[in-house]
Amino acid sequence: MKRLLFVPVVVLMLCVAFGVAQGQTIAGSAHDFSQESWNPSGEICIVCHTPHHAEANVEPLWNHQVTSATFTPYSSSSLDASVGQPDGNSKLCLSCHDGTVAVDNFGGNTNGNVFVHGNDLIGTDLSNDHPVSFTYDATLASTDGGLYDPTTTSSGLGGTIDQDMLYGHKLQCASCHDVHNGSGVANLLVKSNGGSALCLTCHAK
Repeated sequence: MKRLLFVPVVVLMLCVAFGVAQGQTIAGSAHDFSQESWNPSGEICIVCHTPHHAEANVEPLWNHQVTSATFTPYSSSSLDASVGQPDGNSKLCLSCHDGTVAVDNFGGNTNGNVFVHGNDLIGTDLSNDHPVSFTYDATLASTDGGLYDPTTTSSGLGGTIDQDMLYGHKLQCASCHDVHNGSGVANLLVKSNGGSALCLTCHAK
């Protein structure tokens, strides 16, 4: 039993260690809430993650209230992807950035009063944002004609687009945004978008 309890702690330590190994960490980034008055623990990870009593059926070791909002997804007559309600890590990101759930609603608290605002507020209308939570595979690339095959195209991050940037073969918020600042690129991007390099990883333009 002790060994089982030890595993989540090890996972969190490895996540932090990986960030250090890459030369960047979440500390000091836009997702470092350790100095905020609404986080008296002074811990960085606790706002989103916990080794104990995590939200049921939510990964990875999730500690924040999950949004129950209904979103207006991106839609276009030229869009070949099937886009529905956000899921996976996109829904977790929106659990702060949709503005319906307080940032300080973590650790079982549901009465927080600190909400994201300004450029950090995405809202529930995603119709003017890049679509998320859709399957991006070879079939979509072939049908669209303006996308690279994610199973064979390099991501520029060491493997293919599918290996490095997709989650269960789906494009999610974390496909482009490194929430833990492991890359150290502005706006928490997984890699620089200088010359539209990030966009052109997937889009054949």
